Amino acid sequence: MCSIVGIFELKTNVDSLRERALRMSRVLMHRGPDESGIFSDSQAIIAHERLAIVSPQAGQQPFLTQRKDCVLAANGEIYNHNELRNITSNDYEFQTSSDCEVILALYKKKGINFLDDLNGIFSFILYDVVEQAYLVARDHVGIIPLYFGRDSDGNLYFASEMKALAAYCRTIEEFPPGHYLWSKNGNLQRYYNRAWMQYDAIKDKISDTLELQLSLERAVRCQMMADVPFGVLLSGGLDSSIIASIAKRYSVELGQDLHSFSIGLHNSPDLEAARVAADHIGTLHHEFYFTVQEGIDALRDVIY
Repeated sequence: MCSIVGIFELKTNVDSLRERALRMSRVLMHRGPDESGIFSDSQAIIAHERLAIVSPQAGQQPFLTQRKDCVLAANGEIYNHNELRNITSNDYEFQTSSDCEVILALYKKKGINFLDDLNGIFSFILYDVVEQAYLVARDHVGIIPLYFGRDSDGNLYFASEMKALAAYCRTIEEFPPGHYLWSKNGNLQRYYNRAWMQYDAIKDKISDTLELQLSLERAVRCQMMADVPFGVLLSGGLDSSIIASIAKRYSVELGQDLHSFSIGLHNSPDLEAARVAADHIGTLHHEFYFTVQEGIDALRDVIY
């Protein structure tokens, strides 16, 4: 969980807008406490707060290409980055082992027609310095948040959370999932289209439970992609217990212990169920407790 901030179509003083972008990014620092970065020129301002998960020692953003002709700030994880790196390495000189840098390599290879190649969760801002054009995109179903808006002068803003925009924008909208915005045509475009989005395409299909199982296992496996320790949140319910059991199997293959975490009221049914599930699956289990009053006291901060 990182954060991105961008300001484009600049109508007012660049230095003042750069300071504004820094203030906006500080509001989102809770999303990325490890590193901060900013890029600006006369046409664009991009800021980033980083939570280091992949390549923690060498993945500071915004990324710049070797020739400094493209800039990228991304929030998310690209699960198939190794495969994409292999097919772009002859055309692009990678500077980090970060999963997100592959977005720049794909843009260099294919222009804007690469979004459906990405298997992951993401929102990103890419700025082509030479073309003075920007590409903004959000993952297929909107797992990673993104908002945009304009101020009274017409400056265009993007941010990972609405709170960063609230003080400056007259209008704020959610950036729609599965869409991109390429400044050279100026319209939101859907890139993620699947037959199953239409009921008529699937109404006569027969469910394949084995394929469902294998697909779920592949999804869990590819998301266990980190250069830092990882764990699972475990409620003891069906969904989290299945995910935890799959993750445990793969963690054994990786030679790692799997930690599970539960939080709730003392003696709550969820905590008891999670304890049973953790014992059965074989995770290193951790419990955290709060009282009803502590929950009420924290509610405003949690929502914010």
